[in-house]
Amino acid sequence: MRLATHTRGDGERAALLVHGVAALHRTWHAVEDTLVERGYRVIGVDLRGHGRSPRGEYSMEALRQDLVDTLPAGADLVMGHSIGCVALSQALDHLRPDRAVYIDPAFWIPPMPEEGARRLRRVLATADAAQVRELHPRWSEQDVRIELEGFAAADPEFLTWTGREVAGVDNFPKAAEVPTLAVIAGEGSPIGSDGARTLAERGFTVRTIEGAGHCVHRDDLPGLLSTLEGWI
Repeated sequence: MRLATHTRGDGERAALLVHGVAALHRTWHAVEDTLVERGYRVIGVDLRGHGRSPRGEYSMEALRQDLVDTLPAGADLVMGHSIGCVALSQALDHLRPDRAVYIDPAFWIPPMPEEGARRLRRVLATADAAQVRELHPRWSEQDVRIELEGFAAADPEFLTWTGREVAGVDNFPKAAEVPTLAVIAGEGSPIGSDGARTLAERGFTVRTIEGAGHCVHRDDLPGLLSTLEGWI
């Protein structure tokens, strides 16, 4: 599957961005601004089942292959968020970037009962700006709008698949294939401190941003950019 792709900037260095569940490539807008200012050509995708990308059968192998089929190999940097990190980590053998950054990777999601998946689908269908602001008081109005647009453009079946086939599965990489920074949210991280220790033991550089929630790049952009010094 060829994913819907957004490219910005004309720098000599390339950065590839992959979002998380029920999101869009535009959730990276503030990070993208910084990368372009620093001389990157930024390429972002909408995962299958999201945004302008096609729907289809959902599996981790399919997400991996979509990235292989859509993104160029040999980028200077790849950056993922949440489940996007899982797909990226499995595509590194083909993408062969110089370095990787994983923003609160969802290498482990606790098992999810069917009722939990139904609640998530209801959130996608019924959420409004007031609810998003209440859940994420540190977000900009632009982030609130993009969140709702992502919900509206996400296939609910992707959430069903995540609950049934990703939650409860160990997707931790065995080792860091390239120099990799894992940025862990101080609040609400799916992998938590135990997962952070696992990554550190497997050769990842691990840093935690205290006070930031799972969407670190929208909760605490200054904290994230400070953490990324030397990596971008």
